[in-house]
Amino acid sequence: MLRTSLARAPSLPTSSGIFHLCLTCLLGQVGLLQGHPQCLDYGPPFQPLLHLEFCSDYESFGCCDQQKDHRLAARYRVIMDYLDLKGHELCGGYIKDILCQECSPYAAHLYDAENPQTPLRNLPGLCSDYCSAFHSNCHSAISLLTNDRRLRETREKDSAHFCHLLNLPDKDYCFPNVLRNDHLNRNLGVVAEDGRGCLQLCLTEVANGLRNPVSMVHAGDGTRRFFVAEQVGVVWVYLPDGSHLEQPFLDLKNIVLTTPWVGDERGFLGLAFHPRFRRNRRFYIYYSCLGKKKVEKIRISEMKVSRADPNKADPKSERVILEIEEPASNHNGGQLLFGVDGYLYIFTGDGGQAGDPFGKFGNAQNKSSLLGKVLRIDVNGAGSDGRRYRVPRDNPFVAEPGAHPAVYAYGVRNMWRCAVDRGDPVTRRGRGRMFCGDVGQNRFEEVDLIVKGGNYGWRAKEGFECYDRKLCHNASLDDILPIYAYGHAVGKSVTGGYVYRGCESPNLNGLYIFGDFMSGRLMALQEDRKTKKWKKRDICLGSTESCAFPGLISTYSKFIISFAEDEAGELYFLATSYPSAYLPHGSIYKFVDPSRRAPPGKCKYKAVPVKTRSKRVRFRPLTKTVLDLLKEQSEKAARKLSNATSASRPVRTSSLKGPSRKPASPTSSRKTFRGPGTKKRARVWSPGSQGKRKMTRKSHSGRVRQSRAGRSFRRPFLSGWLAGGRARGESPRPMGAPAAELGL
Repeated sequence: MLRTSLARAPSLPTSSGIFHLCLTCLLGQVGLLQGHPQCLDYGPPFQPLLHLEFCSDYESFGCCDQQKDHRLAARYRVIMDYLDLKGHELCGGYIKDILCQECSPYAAHLYDAENPQTPLRNLPGLCSDYCSAFHSNCHSAISLLTNDRRLRETREKDSAHFCHLLNLPDKDYCFPNVLRNDHLNRNLGVVAEDGRGCLQLCLTEVANGLRNPVSMVHAGDGTRRFFVAEQVGVVWVYLPDGSHLEQPFLDLKNIVLTTPWVGDERGFLGLAFHPRFRRNRRFYIYYSCLGKKKVEKIRISEMKVSRADPNKADPKSERVILEIEEPASNHNGGQLLFGVDGYLYIFTGDGGQAGDPFGKFGNAQNKSSLLGKVLRIDVNGAGSDGRRYRVPRDNPFVAEPGAHPAVYAYGVRNMWRCAVDRGDPVTRRGRGRMFCGDVGQNRFEEVDLIVKGGNYGWRAKEGFECYDRKLCHNASLDDILPIYAYGHAVGKSVTGGYVYRGCESPNLNGLYIFGDFMSGRLMALQEDRKTKKWKKRDICLGSTESCAFPGLISTYSKFIISFAEDEAGELYFLATSYPSAYLPHGSIYKFVDPSRRAPPGKCKYKAVPVKTRSKRVRFRPLTKTVLDLLKEQSEKAARKLSNATSASRPVRTSSLKGPSRKPASPTSSRKTFRGPGTKKRARVWSPGSQGKRKMTRKSHSGRVRQSRAGRSFRRPFLSGWLAGGRARGESPRPMGAPAAELGL
């Protein structure tokens, strides 16, 4: 079956070199991870951009792009050149099947890359019947497929030993059973769900040590920088490599009004860059300040970036556009954003206190007041009456007597975080839609779609229900209902999010992802295009099975302050473990879908270079990755086993002379993959003498998952996390949460 030249044929190189990364040695001795879709580069599978000619069984979803498919085809041709005609007939199909398992969405499991208990294999796990048939017909070809000495030695032996070496403990995952298992393949490539229908997503830590990070925006200038604003009034520049600059982009601590009080809603609240920032260097800020006679105000200003340093704002360039007096210290709004029409949208709160008690109908229903509104202005020129902005001619209330012409929508309580949908990457469907989370009073939180001239009901309504019954039954109310509302058993302070339109996690396209400040819950809304209704989906983190990839974490700080997207449309959220504007417990996390990624090379972007004068500060993650946690568990289990073994041994009275030599291990040549979690972790800052007691970081963690091998992986359950809302007064007051609600 083999040509005579085979005896002198050199060992063929295999693609098993990539296996030497051996990420799974981090998993230790805690048992087998339940198999999940994973490639040999330890990333999720993907849908190839181009047709696969050789391993065509995996062209809809798997671990090979066209380039790798060509490499496998070339290797197949080299192997087949050593076979005679009969060998071609008997072995061609087997050899192709075996080579193409590198393209399987379960490749990591087939090659034992998830299981450190056995030697790392360079042939996939084969089911016994298939393996026996392959060995019976093609045992002479084994040496062409692998350099593994043990496997090559079985060439002349019976198939039992050979197939024992290729055996996988779980028969569902061996080839070809893995192709036939309906449970494994039914929802392959879609976002994973747990038994309750909760979407299984993971995170990466992007930044930490921030003081209540309230906003993260990009400049849209191609540099891939993002700008992170702290509530205290400082804005930092983060670069594409993950580092941040030592010197701040903007420092307004001396002007911004805020305090160390837990839950103080005042401060630096909004930041937006002009759509033509690359040309005009202009950006806009929204912050609390004190006016004359110590009157509290919100101020919206225009500033410019320094000509000398593109990473520094010109401190002398501030031009105040609008100031609004605040009758109370809460409900300050704070969102700035530019719509697809190029106009600046400003989202203000209703003025504070509780129940919008100002005037006959409250500020929100009073169209002459700028509080409780969505404002729309043109910042590209000055207007009449001394205004430093123009009013767009098509604003809905320009011609209404008594109404302020800048009002675009009204009936708003305290919209906290709004976003513009950039639209489907292909069809552009949804482009320009504006989503907002509006914080409720005592019963409901809501998510709204902003429309021109819309009345969002406050204070007549809260969510879908009446709040002020007299106003609620007024026939002229004609209010816009939320697309979704939830009660305080779920959470007590909504934080608006974004519609995902990024590249790296294609499954998430079209999902509106948001959260709740108080409960720490992450949620998503999915639109039914036929009914135009929105269905709520919970987002769960913490599955050992789902998040066992390099760099992924499954915990986060509880208080979700804001959401963000980068220049490529990838989605993030900003959170803190202790909501004080003066304590550096804030972090930024990026969403990752572990079920499916984009094809290799699709999401690579070349950033426009930007000169930096300030020193770069390298990012040091604080949160342990899932693999770090598993490694710790394995080391702990190994120590227990070692101690138990040592205790059972008899005491030796003499020692052996001469150097000791450990027996050779089949895995001794494997290299250990060193992820970011293997470095020394930075110390978490906590107030010492400044506080009466040290504060500990709180994390949001998932449930205990049961592995296929029957062992459970227990993830650390840290205190303070509830399935629903907290009891009144037990939590710090969030941005926009009513003081009366919390008993403050």
